[in-house]
Amino acid sequence: MIKAEPVIHVGVIEKKPEIRGAFPETHTVNGGGKVEGEFTVVRAGEGLLFSTKSGRQVTGKEFRAAGEGRFLLHGVTIGIQFHWERMEDESFQGHLRLVPDGEGITAINEIGLEDYLKSVISSEMSAESPPELLKAHAITSRSWLTAMLEQQLKLKNLQKAARSRESSEELIRWYDREDHALFNVCADDHCQRYQGVSKIVSAEAERAVEATRGVCLTYGDEICDARFSKACGGISEDFESAWDNVSVPYLHSISDSEEEFSPVHGEENALAWIKGRPEAYCNTSDPEILKKILPSFDQETSDFFRWQVPYKQSDLSDLIRKKSGVDFGPILDLIPIQRGPSGRIVRLRIVGSKKTLVVGKELEIRKWLSPSHLYSSAFVVSKSGGQIPESFTLHGAGWGHGVGLCQIGAAVMATRGRKAEEILLHYFRGAEVRKVY
Repeated sequence: MIKAEPVIHVGVIEKKPEIRGAFPETHTVNGGGKVEGEFTVVRAGEGLLFSTKSGRQVTGKEFRAAGEGRFLLHGVTIGIQFHWERMEDESFQGHLRLVPDGEGITAINEIGLEDYLKSVISSEMSAESPPELLKAHAITSRSWLTAMLEQQLKLKNLQKAARSRESSEELIRWYDREDHALFNVCADDHCQRYQGVSKIVSAEAERAVEATRGVCLTYGDEICDARFSKACGGISEDFESAWDNVSVPYLHSISDSEEEFSPVHGEENALAWIKGRPEAYCNTSDPEILKKILPSFDQETSDFFRWQVPYKQSDLSDLIRKKSGVDFGPILDLIPIQRGPSGRIVRLRIVGSKKTLVVGKELEIRKWLSPSHLYSSAFVVSKSGGQIPESFTLHGAGWGHGVGLCQIGAAVMATRGRKAEEILLHYFRGAEVRKVY
C-alpha cells in the first residue's frame, strides 16, 4: 500500500499537431535554458521544436519545464465527446512535460497528488458545495487514484487484459484508466476532471483536501478502487456492468435512498422504474441545491434524473452507422437483453433491415446512441410507425455509469447534515475510512 504522497503525471492535451502556451514566470527547460513568456511546440522529425515569442528555438526528443510559478496552456479541450465539450485556456502548477505521441504532441502535468486533488474537487463540484461533500469527494478521488497507481505498478510488466469481445453477432467493449500509456491519468471525465488552477480552485476545496490529507477508503489490506458518477438515477450499478466481469465487494448496487429499492429485473420492472420518480437522494430539481453543488457547465444539464431523447428513423440509422461503422439499414428495433440492477443496459440488440448485432457494455451503448454520449444506458424504448418505425424515443434514468458514489446523491445527503464518513459508507458498503499516509 502507498505510504507517502506520490507525484502523478496528468495528460492535459493529447496528440495535437501544435501546443501553445506561456510561462508567466521563468522556467528551466530540460535542466538548462531559461524560458519565459509565450511558446509554441511543434513536431520536428521524431522530436520536437520549442519556439518562444522572442525568437529562441530549441529542438529535443522531448521537453520538461520546471519552475516555481504556474504555466498556461491554450486550447485545452474539456468534456471530450460529451455534450458539454468546449475549449479553454488553463493554468497549471507543477512541471510541464511535452512528448511526441504518434504524429502529434502530448502535454503532461507533473504534480503532487494533494495539489492535483484540490483542482479535481473544484472541477468536479461547485465551490459552494457543503464541506462534508467536498471531504467525501476528496477521499473518493484520492482512493481511486492511489488504487490506480498501485494497479499500474502491478501491471507494469504484464500484458494488458483484453477489453473487448467481438464476433459477427456481438461486440462487447469497455474502457478503463489503464488505457493511458504516457501518463497516469487524463485531465478529463474519462478519469477525473482536472482543469488547472487559474480560476476554479477554491478555498473550500483546499480545506477539504487538507482536512483529509492521505485519507482513503480501504477494503481489507487494499485501497478501494472508488468509482463515482454524476447521478445514479436512484439505484447504483455493479462494477461488472461497466467494466471487467469481476465482482468488487464495495462496488455492488445499493439504493440511493433511506428506502430500499428492489433491483430492476425484466423489462416490465425497467419500464415502471424509469418512468417513475422514486424518492432518491439524487432525485432533486431544486435550483438552489444544484447551483450550490454543480459547476456552471453541469448546471446546463437539468434533466439528469429522468430524461427523454427522441430520434427520427433517418437520424437514428445515420447516427448508429456513423458511430459503429456498421450499416444496419433502417433500424427496426432496440432490444435490451441484459440489464444491471440499476436498469442500465449491459447488452443491447440492435435490429436493422441489413444487420443485427448485440453491443455492450454501457459506455459503448451510450457512444452509439448519441452524437456525444447518452446520459446513461438505463433507458426503455418506445417506437411509433409501422414495421419500419418512423421514430424512437429513449426514456432514461441517471447520468453516467452509476457505479460507486453518486455525486448529486452525496451532495443532497450533505445538505441534510450527513458527515463525510456516513456518505462514503453509504455508497461503498463494507469499506473503511483510513489514513494511509
